[in-house]
Amino acid sequence: MRKSTEFLGEFVVCINNVDYPASLELHKIYRVIPDEDAATEGDIRVIDESGEDYLYPSSYFVPIQVPQIVEESLLRAP
Repeated sequence: MRKSTEFLGEFVVCINNVDYPASLELHKIYRVIPDEDAATEGDIRVIDESGEDYLYPSSYFVPIQVPQIVEESLLRAP
């Protein structure tokens, strides 16, 4: 189980979508929605392909830092 502090950033990259191929795209950047309860269970809440936020195993993602201009663009995306 990952520590919740590993996902303090706003974005992660999907590295595994084996159980959720319709909901998660490999190598895509996803926005994280803070959820401490989920983190204690080893999950992470992200906005997936449906445009809604759902819980997934945190091991399916790697936290990343993006340049400010990229972050601004990602936060404006629908």
